[in-house]
Amino acid sequence: SMGAQDHLPLSESSFFILCSLASSPKHGYGIIKEVEAMSEQRVILAAGTLYSALRRMLDEGWIERVKDTPPISNHRERKLYRLTELGRRVFEAESGRLQKLASLTLRINARNAR
Repeated sequence: SMGAQDHLPLSESSFFILCSLASSPKHGYGIIKEVEAMSEQRVILAAGTLYSALRRMLDEGWIERVKDTPPISNHRERKLYRLTELGRRVFEAESGRLQKLASLTLRINARNAR
């Protein structure tokens, strides 16, 4: 079976989607809004892009759907998405990879600034 490392590197939009689910489960629209905010409006996910990414992540076992009980009985229930244990490991592995890259660039820039 594949470990978290085998899924890296993630596309930027995949990373942001996992990032937004790392804090709490969300509906699709909530993911779109948070990714937009976290990326400072640089990553604007079209609904189609988001839902095909979520479908892929469901297939990979990184996220799962949970039922959100609607507040009023006649509202249809909306789908909440949350990270699975594997999804969290993939997110943490990618975070670690990015931190290593960031510290590398800091060292190189510090050297060049001398």
